[in-house]
Amino acid sequence: MEKDNKKVVVGLSGGVDSSVSLLLLKKQGYQPIGLSLKYTSWQDKRNLLKENICCSQESFAIAKKICQKLKAPYHIVDQKLDFKEKVMGYFLSVLKDKKTPNPCLICNHSVKFNKLFDFAKKHNIKYVATGHYARTENGQLLKAKDKEKDQSYFLALLTKKQLKNIIFPLGNYTKAQVYQIAEKQGFDFFKKIKQSQDLCFVAQKSMPAYLAKEIGLEPGQIVDKKGKILGKHQGLHFYTIGQRKGLNLPQGPWYVIGFDKKKNHLIVTNKEDDKNLFKQTVFVSEVHFISDKIPVKMVKVKAKTRFNQELSSANLYPLKNDQVKLIFDKPQKAVAPGQWAVFYDKDICLGGGVIDK
Repeated sequence: MEKDNKKVVVGLSGGVDSSVSLLLLKKQGYQPIGLSLKYTSWQDKRNLLKENICCSQESFAIAKKICQKLKAPYHIVDQKLDFKEKVMGYFLSVLKDKKTPNPCLICNHSVKFNKLFDFAKKHNIKYVATGHYARTENGQLLKAKDKEKDQSYFLALLTKKQLKNIIFPLGNYTKAQVYQIAEKQGFDFFKKIKQSQDLCFVAQKSMPAYLAKEIGLEPGQIVDKKGKILGKHQGLHFYTIGQRKGLNLPQGPWYVIGFDKKKNHLIVTNKEDDKNLFKQTVFVSEVHFISDKIPVKMVKVKAKTRFNQELSSANLYPLKNDQVKLIFDKPQKAVAPGQWAVFYDKDICLGGGVIDK
């Protein structure tokens, strides 16, 4: 590989995964350039997150320290406005439509990788890399070796052209191995850093206040399948299909099974195996196939309708206007419109699309 082709822009969050990615690339003979993207967060005193988790001052200090130790250049690019518009704006617009958003997947597609490639192009660099747990091969996206940490679901909207120039150094490592590499390199402080479960721009405990301010309150009634009134809600946008917490109803647990938008009713059940909690046929739009080859007839796939779900066998039927119909072998629990269905052929991620119904 020519000298210029050994340069690679590495997206750095200051976390263990991106830091070890840069280290591994350095050991493989690449010339890594660290790049952190500065995102914004909900700027309100009620947000328990004072900064975006992915790009706090502390995380940038760690990223800079890692680059200095490994003698790699380090840059920070401000993307606050882009992130607010394309990720936070998307998040709120989907919720206003009473659907369930997936901001991490959209961030990768609309902000993160575009900005990494923009920086690379500006500096005449061919490759970009991140600390995602996934693999690439000839422009294909593959699941990671560590199936529990596999993040190919969140990368399903990448293109074949992008994937030919993306490196995922952690694709063949487990999370445990990554921590071992970090510790051996003297980066043992990562073990003390707690992994957050919040969205990066608003704390989970602050979410009700965020939605109340940005979307407002739209009070309505909570009802069962027969229309019996059980309680009150403050807006359908506070809930998602399958949700159990936050209903505040007696004789539970209760589960959200649907919305009646016209009546502003939140429909619930207290049966965990209620057939209304399950869907066997799922319609998907805005479908993206990484290969750019849209099937012309039914194909058998493995699919999931949310990230933390096991893959399930399904038949995929192509429809018109970038739409497909998935018919699962077994009914799937808590399929939420607005979320993303992602399809696989063995280890190969084929692509995905937005769940309509």
